[in-house]
Amino acid sequence: MNQQQIVQAKRATQFIFLVCGLGIASWAPIVPLAKDRLQLNEADLGLLLLFLGGGALTMMPLSGIFIRKMGSRKVIAVSVLATALLLPWLLVISNIYLMAAALFAFGCGIGTVDVAMNAHGVQVQNIYDKPIMSSLHGLFSVGGLFGSLGLGFLMKIGLEPIVAAISISVLLILLLIIQFKNLFTYEAEREIILKFSHVDEKKSANNRFEWLNSTILILGLMCFIVFLSEGAMLDWSAVFLRDTKDVDAELAGIGYAAFSVAMAVMRLTGDSLISKLNSKIIVIGGSIIAAVGILILIFSPWIPLYLLGFILLGMGAANIVPVFFSEGGRISGVSPTVSIPAITTMGYAGQLAGPALLGFIAHHFSLTVAFESIALLFIVVAVIYTFRK
Repeated sequence: MNQQQIVQAKRATQFIFLVCGLGIASWAPIVPLAKDRLQLNEADLGLLLLFLGGGALTMMPLSGIFIRKMGSRKVIAVSVLATALLLPWLLVISNIYLMAAALFAFGCGIGTVDVAMNAHGVQVQNIYDKPIMSSLHGLFSVGGLFGSLGLGFLMKIGLEPIVAAISISVLLILLLIIQFKNLFTYEAEREIILKFSHVDEKKSANNRFEWLNSTILILGLMCFIVFLSEGAMLDWSAVFLRDTKDVDAELAGIGYAAFSVAMAVMRLTGDSLISKLNSKIIVIGGSIIAAVGILILIFSPWIPLYLLGFILLGMGAANIVPVFFSEGGRISGVSPTVSIPAITTMGYAGQLAGPALLGFIAHHFSLTVAFESIALLFIVVAVIYTFRK
């Protein structure tokens, strides 16, 4: 494999992360339209949305089996194609049971491409011999920004919602077609796995409990905590600012916006930072910065300091998960087709559980206590990473 092929594979992986972020976020502006079309109340909508997360969570652990048998390239192609084809249907289905099934399938596609692109990204990083996972996750965030704004923009300029959704789907498929040939073949991927993980995929396939490796479980636990914290910020930051800090409802979204921008910027520039610093500084230092950001948010009395708290949280948390994925792809004796799906599944489970856990704490104590618990969780990550082997 020559250097040009490696560079092309890196570029193709970057586009796939962008595509995944674009595909997921395109669902966001469809949600209120689906709510109106299906005549749902908030409780029913919340229940319906569980099917999307359930689909993703179902497929993530299974994705490793498909990657092992077919390679990341084919799994990425099938899952991106499925996601793109399902997206427009989410705008026209008027039966709630069919909508639940479609969302579950959409979640399956998203969950599968999430695992496959991270698995492929780890192999590219290993052979490229430079950190790239942070920028890949940064491009996922950029795709999310364009997805959430792009579909709405197309509708704003006069396109019918279904036409706008089809346009996004066509873009996803075109990007996939253009970059497919540059992704690693099945044979190339097997060679990289053997070289860096020292594991024979055929022999590894017979070990059903390989995911119980202690390193996988520790990385997965820390991923669970960080994703839990990020998911909680998405759903509770605006509520916290409005109800606890008395920020006007019209401005309550600025906290998450500041958090998201800080995280995206840090991830896009994170590879050079990781190259200069070691992983312990990134994870331990980032966790402490994130915890300090939350404490500033909780105890400060002014809006500018609220924003500073959210910015520090985004900056600190940004590159922790990419480090975990990078380490997960280099566990000696364990195939990345086992480690990456396991770590991704545990992380995504945390993202789904985060909002519910914070709601439980807020109900029994207060939202301030709930946010203090997030700061404590980041300290837990710092402590675990300090003392792990």
